[in-house]
Amino acid sequence: MREILLVVHTGYAHNRHVAEKVAGWFAAAGVRLRVVDDEAPDLNPACYSRVVPLGPEAAVGTELVFVLGGDGTLLRAAELAHPAGVPVLGVNLGRVGFLAEAESDALAEAVERVVHEDYRVEDRMTVDVTATRDGVVLADTWALNEASVEKSSRERILDVRIEVDGRPVSSFGCDGVLCATPTGSTAYAYSAGGPIVWPDVQAMLVVPSNAHAMFSRPLAVSPNSVVSVEVDPDGHPAVLCCDGRRTFEIPPGTRIDVRGGRTPIRLVRLRHDPFTDRLVDKFALPVHGWRSR
Repeated sequence: MREILLVVHTGYAHNRHVAEKVAGWFAAAGVRLRVVDDEAPDLNPACYSRVVPLGPEAAVGTELVFVLGGDGTLLRAAELAHPAGVPVLGVNLGRVGFLAEAESDALAEAVERVVHEDYRVEDRMTVDVTATRDGVVLADTWALNEASVEKSSRERILDVRIEVDGRPVSSFGCDGVLCATPTGSTAYAYSAGGPIVWPDVQAMLVVPSNAHAMFSRPLAVSPNSVVSVEVDPDGHPAVLCCDGRRTFEIPPGTRIDVRGGRTPIRLVRLRHDPFTDRLVDKFALPVHGWRSR
């Protein structure tokens, strides 16, 4: 029998009610749902047929991960999907207290498309991240959006040196340095002044945050390159944060290496609209001519 992992932002009653509706549609089509053990207590038992431990095995054997919630919930679901290599379908419910007719129709369509396997899967680049100090591995992780190396204290400046493929590029004091994917270019990297990169462009972005330097422009490098951020051994400690979810304390003298990820995140796409249109919608960009004529 086909099985799907359901991930829900259970903090909102609205989302829990939507989960019940979605579960009913899938059950009627003969598709079983599983949930992770930290969400099961918040959901009606009718929403699922199996509870699995939260961890790298949660999505193994499923067809896809069906997500009800916002961007944070999608990133949480990506953590579960990444080890198994299964696709992720996100339905952003936001914080609305009701499901409008149009939204309900879209949700029903999403379920129907999954039931009939009428969807396409788009691979999104990830980055693999390793932090080492004196030959000791302090962190070995990954990110879909970005890996950020940031100062751990507001009052202090983080002194770093940037290298690409083992060659030094620049050193400066800053609030932090982001190494982002094309997917992450519209998230934290965008807020830090980085460029927007189309998802099918294979590149890594290096975006300094509030750098005290003449040369502090964002860089776009090959996904086959290795971007290294070295924290001054005589400076202050830092924090390595991946997608805002996996955080590691980084002592002075640590080297953080970032490279194109071995395993992409597979996102389910139901619509065929180009990224340009999605970008315009996301940022409400004016596209009707000068002065809205």
